[in-house]
Amino acid sequence: MKALLVFCHPKSDSFTAAVAQTVIEELENGGAQVKVIDLYRAGYDPVITASEWDCYEDCEQNCMGQEETIEALKWCNSLIFVYPTWWYGMPAMLKGWLEKVLVPGVAFHMPSPDGGNIKPGLRHITKLAVFTTCGASRWLTTFIGAPGKRTLLRGVRLLCARKCKTTYAAHYLMDSSTPESRKAHLETVRDKAKRMVGTQPAPAARLEPAE
Repeated sequence: MKALLVFCHPKSDSFTAAVAQTVIEELENGGAQVKVIDLYRAGYDPVITASEWDCYEDCEQNCMGQEETIEALKWCNSLIFVYPTWWYGMPAMLKGWLEKVLVPGVAFHMPSPDGGNIKPGLRHITKLAVFTTCGASRWLTTFIGAPGKRTLLRGVRLLCARKCKTTYAAHYLMDSSTPESRKAHLETVRDKAKRMVGTQPAPAARLEPAE
């Protein structure tokens, strides 16, 4: 397993950072190769400039300045995002990363002149995961529509392998969390990471009574 983990949080001592570290530890313990992109520590600039927009559809130029990150994206077969959910979505820095890295010729291919939809470009990615925290409750997040989760696990998922497996874990009501709730959530994260790398069996399927 070759995993690229994209971490987005301004504080390296945050609970979100603890989540990221837990994922990394379990993947490495399971024998996975892991590369980490820490957007805040790297001082990533998420703003697309006018010149970058002008060459957005030019596959020979739109990777300029993003070469190392795009190489990591092409290298991995598992893509993992760890971030806090702010205003029901992902942080602006992470959204900007998607806009500047998942470009035509890399993440997808533009429609033909006759029209149609874009075509996937990340067919080598077979596992996609999101680990996040939410200040709101599960109910309220779902009611709003969870745009961050939908962007990644639906939008990005469509660019990946046809049978790409997804993993999701969120600590809801983070603003009123307790040491006990945070500890329990890290165990959930640990179990999900183990399953991703194949060192933890999935729960047994429930058998429904015959009608």
